[in-house]
Amino acid sequence: MNEKRCGKPFRKRCTMALKDELIKNVDEIIAARWQERDGRVVPESKDVAFLGSAVKLEATFLYADLADSTSLARQVRQIAAEVFQCFLSTASRIIKAEGGEIRSFDGDRVMAVFMGNHKNTVAARCALKINWAFSKIVKPKILDAYGPKLSNYTLSYGSGLDVGEVWAIRGGVRNDSDLVWVGRAPNLGAKLSGIRDGYATHITKAVYDALNDSSKLGGDPRRSMWEQTRWSDQDNMIIFRSDWIWEP
Repeated sequence: MNEKRCGKPFRKRCTMALKDELIKNVDEIIAARWQERDGRVVPESKDVAFLGSAVKLEATFLYADLADSTSLARQVRQIAAEVFQCFLSTASRIIKAEGGEIRSFDGDRVMAVFMGNHKNTVAARCALKINWAFSKIVKPKILDAYGPKLSNYTLSYGSGLDVGEVWAIRGGVRNDSDLVWVGRAPNLGAKLSGIRDGYATHITKAVYDALNDSSKLGGDPRRSMWEQTRWSDQDNMIIFRSDWIWEP
């Protein structure tokens, strides 16, 4: 029947029904009492209820983000698709091998969550391994295959890490939802992955201070793999950056 399909004679009635549903939904969210529970593992969407439910985690968030992908996509769509897939697949395989849990893809960016006693050390090592794979495998193979067609594009990426306490809540509607991460760590991790200063990996001081020497020192003789700097976009906060690579 037309009424169910919101045809022209019934458009106003259907619009009012949606309006009432939206108002009711927002009122229910505001009125709900939040129930917080501690998370021992990284949750999935199905593990979190829609209304008033939050999973509290202490976790390290890693974002790996391909640079200037919009410019690339404007040039040759097929090449852009292959670059995206090579980058995301490579980063994801390393994340999984290091015990990270992938919880989102956003275009040319992947986000991973690390938990446990050595989450910062493992996540930092993971970022350096992604840098090795990008430098030694992804970039040279892409340039070897499509170099002349990428003359107007600089193939690069960035990783960003932060650690902290977050809430995992459920966003969206039933059968079409995902986890939303509420806290500083995912926000800063994402922003750090967008820094383009010639260094592939950027981490907060909180992550750096928790690193074991295995992810802090490298080379022969042993020396720091990280350089302290100031982040002008965030009130000159202290962060650490690295362009070291770690072969998987």
